[in-house]
Amino acid sequence: MSTTQLSPGSHVPVLVIGGGQAGLSVSHHLGTAGVGHLVVEKQTAVHAWADTRWDSFTLVTPNWHCRLPGYHYEGPDPDGFMTRDQVVEWLHGWLETFDPPLAEHTAATRLRRTGTGFEVTLAGPVGERTVTADEVVVATGGYPVPVIPPYASFLDPAVTQLHSEQYRNPDQLAEGAVLVVGSGQSGAQIAEDLHLAGRRVHLAVGNAPRVARFYRGRDCMTWLADMGLYDTPAQQYPGGKAAQEKTNHYVTGRDGGRDVDLRRFAAEGMRLYGTLTSGRDSGLSFAPTLTDALDSADRVYNSICADIDRHIDAHGIDAPPPSRYEPVWAPESDPTSLDLAAEGVTTIIWAIGYRPDYRWIEASAFDGAGHPMQTRGVTEVPGLYFIGLPWMHTWGSGRFLGIDRDAAHLAEGIIARRHATREERAS
Repeated sequence: MSTTQLSPGSHVPVLVIGGGQAGLSVSHHLGTAGVGHLVVEKQTAVHAWADTRWDSFTLVTPNWHCRLPGYHYEGPDPDGFMTRDQVVEWLHGWLETFDPPLAEHTAATRLRRTGTGFEVTLAGPVGERTVTADEVVVATGGYPVPVIPPYASFLDPAVTQLHSEQYRNPDQLAEGAVLVVGSGQSGAQIAEDLHLAGRRVHLAVGNAPRVARFYRGRDCMTWLADMGLYDTPAQQYPGGKAAQEKTNHYVTGRDGGRDVDLRRFAAEGMRLYGTLTSGRDSGLSFAPTLTDALDSADRVYNSICADIDRHIDAHGIDAPPPSRYEPVWAPESDPTSLDLAAEGVTTIIWAIGYRPDYRWIEASAFDGAGHPMQTRGVTEVPGLYFIGLPWMHTWGSGRFLGIDRDAAHLAEGIIARRHATREERAS
């Protein structure tokens, strides 16, 4: 990769803010087209895969989903699931196939519209400086700020609190029981990691749905890809906006891939609760939602299996017979409280997600909740774009499977706009 440093007052035709796989995919397409640009990254390229995943992390999507510009997974196990370290190695292999102009350890701290272009303040190794750009692509991720509830500061200070991105392995934690809050992909898999290590685990279960790992002879996500679910535009996706706002289904690629069954964990000794609503000192309160949450997750699991059944029948596919999940455990009642001290809980891991933070962007490109208003990454602010957002175009937008398509579309639009601008100036 080329290392670039900008002096104050420098001008860049296209500035890409964020050096993860999304921003670098845009760079790949712009570079192929000969468009002058620069990628700025506040840390190092694709650092998040190494820095914010736990040691036993694996992809939850099959390896064949891993597709970036000019570079697809070509290993021996396309239907397997790469570990964290294998993903990092694969990404660095991709970076060796092209030479993105990149300024690492350089953060964008302010972006504002100026006439027909943008002024961007950058903070890096040589201090703060302001540069200009004709166009800007924001590739900082959809939700960069970890969520910690406000009442966390009122809990017993003797209990260590971590966000899921800080978790690495069970040995990192003090002896004693662990409370994991949240049952999305990260929360469910971290709870499993601790459970398999023999730790006493308490899990606050949210409204995340779940999916079978394998069904009727194939990975469920391979079936869903064949059914076109990852290619359906957001506006046409079944369930509309409500479906898009749901937490991703929990499942794991660990040990070759398997279901994550919270009921089975409970039968083996894990303590399950509903949504955590408040806490002070050593006492926590939960909504009585556990039964409904487990039942709802199982309904989604079985409904996805039923969708696959219909696909198989409609296309006359030869596959093993259908089945449905039957609960292996059910709570006698929904617990509504937990005393951390009495249960020996020494660590809380918050796995309740992230929130957007675009306060550094001074542009009328956001809705009332702070989310970018965009269509396939294009905003109504001329020259301002976003990439790497969940559901930016399809369900695949936030995954390796959809990044190349989204980046190519955005780059084509930038190239066309720059061409039109040159023609306008020439006329």
